[in-house]
Amino acid sequence: MSENKREEALSEALAIANNNIEELQTKVAFQEHTIEALNEALASQQKQLEDLHYKVRHVIDRVKSIQPSNIAKQSEEMPPPHY
Repeated sequence: MSENKREEALSEALAIANNNIEELQTKVAFQEHTIEALNEALASQQKQLEDLHYKVRHVIDRVKSIQPSNIAKQSEEMPPPHY
């Protein structure tokens, strides 16, 4: 193989390698962006979950603190004497 063809082959191999590197860098940048977006979504959902947990705990505490009523339910009431 002549020196000129060897240089052309090396130049072509270098160009291919550079293209592959650029493609990989683009993919990594896209993946980093996607990971960051997923991380933000996860953090937001975690905050919502914590807020819901707090609200449910508050509702449970309120329900537990409700005193039973001394008033009979409608189904337990005796009909008035004139019936």
